[in-house]
Amino acid sequence: MHKDLLRLMRAERSVRRHLAVTMAAAVLAGLLVLVQAELLAGVLSGRFTAVALAGLAAVVGVRALLAWTQGVFAGRTATGVKSALRHRLLARLRDLGPGRLTQHRSGELVTLAGRGLDGLDAYLTGYLPSIAVAGVVPLAVLVRLFAADLASALIVLVTLPLIPVFGALVGMTTKAVTERQFLALSRLGGHFLDVVRGLPTLRAFGRARYQAGVIQQVADAHRSATMRTLRVAFLSSLVLELCASLSLALVAVPIGLRLLGGSLDLTTALLVLLLAPEAYLPLRAMGTRFHASMEGVAAADAAFAVLDGADEPEPVRTAGHEAPPSGAPEIRLENVTVRYPGRDVAALEDVSLTISPGERVALVGESGGGKSTLLHLVLGFVQPSQGRVLVDGTDLRELDLGSWRARLAFVAQRPHLFATSVAGNIRLGAPAASLDEVRRAAAAAHADFVEALPQGFDTVVGERGANLSAGQRQRIALARAFCRPAASVLLLDEPTARLDGRSEAAVVAATADLAQGRTAVIVAHRPAMIDLADRVIRVHEGRVVSDTTRVHHEAEPAMRRGEGSGR
Repeated sequence: MHKDLLRLMRAERSVRRHLAVTMAAAVLAGLLVLVQAELLAGVLSGRFTAVALAGLAAVVGVRALLAWTQGVFAGRTATGVKSALRHRLLARLRDLGPGRLTQHRSGELVTLAGRGLDGLDAYLTGYLPSIAVAGVVPLAVLVRLFAADLASALIVLVTLPLIPVFGALVGMTTKAVTERQFLALSRLGGHFLDVVRGLPTLRAFGRARYQAGVIQQVADAHRSATMRTLRVAFLSSLVLELCASLSLALVAVPIGLRLLGGSLDLTTALLVLLLAPEAYLPLRAMGTRFHASMEGVAAADAAFAVLDGADEPEPVRTAGHEAPPSGAPEIRLENVTVRYPGRDVAALEDVSLTISPGERVALVGESGGGKSTLLHLVLGFVQPSQGRVLVDGTDLRELDLGSWRARLAFVAQRPHLFATSVAGNIRLGAPAASLDEVRRAAAAAHADFVEALPQGFDTVVGERGANLSAGQRQRIALARAFCRPAASVLLLDEPTARLDGRSEAAVVAATADLAQGRTAVIVAHRPAMIDLADRVIRVHEGRVVSDTTRVHHEAEPAMRRGEGSGR
């Protein structure tokens, strides 16, 4: 049994209750086989009168009711476990943040959380109940057989262990090939999603047909892995059926000979012949359902690997001191080094700088130099391997992450728009905002195009803003930031990348208004965006190589800026 899944089920109260009912119903239905065999053997041999048929019908009816109960509660168990596991998986992905999520292909995560975890149905509704039945019913049948006929019971006792032994031998191969099959499925889902997302670029460079061939190769690999899994599953069924059939023959042949010789009465012979198959049936069913559940087990292993993440640094904790609710803060990095798992080179190396309250800082440098990592440090998505990040003199690790992020307004390079209304996308960071506040935020972000949409602010945009231009998506992202007036820190990651001149001018103007009175950190390449900054910090290969003050305000901020200069 999967220890991580069992631990999860113990932690969920409703799941524990449903699982207990499922197991109890399965075991009771299995034990009623003994009563059913006794009644049927007695009626067929003439030991019981025809009145016993009513009792036999009642037993069959109760078994049917128990089977229905088992199915209902097993379905609820599966739903509860999958829901709890998906919630934990999504919470873990949220806590990891974009910095460490880059280690996982988004398509593979989507396949895992969707199609992959759905494969747990066979494990939870079939395999787990069959384990309970296989652990109780064969023993009960053996006890009854020993009481009825010692010779037959000994044959069953000797041959019964052959089924789990052969099942385990084949099961090891099944587990390996199923894991490979699930890996191929994840690779197919991940690659297909990446291709769909990048299809416009592929068509622009004439590589769409090539990627179609790559998808065909990945699909063929998945098909081959699936067929190997099915071959092993059929082989397992053949082995288990053959073993059970030979064992039953060893019981049935002596019973027939002894019955003909008169050394065994008809009632006992019928009882043994009816019960002997029931001793092997739970083990055969367990073996069959084991193979059917292996895909779900492989998905569970992948999910718990993401949840445990032993090789990944822990995210910044969310319990701590409340961040001060107002005022632009001072942000200071002291000898900060950031290393990502699996990378030899540090993303940031011994970085120290001070960003004064209300100061606007532009981070420039080549791609991969560490600018986005610096933003992720301030957002709390990344924890420094060495050094510390201070907010108004308090270590960020000691602050409550939720209250700190409530003070932030973040605009990504590629903002994500959800398949909901424009107003709903703008309210993402302020769900309680009124429509008037949403309109004012859109106006401040120069998102005048919204009024011209078919339903205005109620217009539903496609996933990732599929029916909007890059500039329109960026201005909606800026409107989100304007819809958070309490935010005292503004973080922007190349907000004008991929924009035309007109859209860039609108975004720059909106950014200038948004940065007023806030501490702003802007990752920028374009001159227009850099011109908004008071300081320009150049980052190269994880180190601050220059720190230039552009505009001097009053003396105090200038002195404080001087603490981070000279590098």
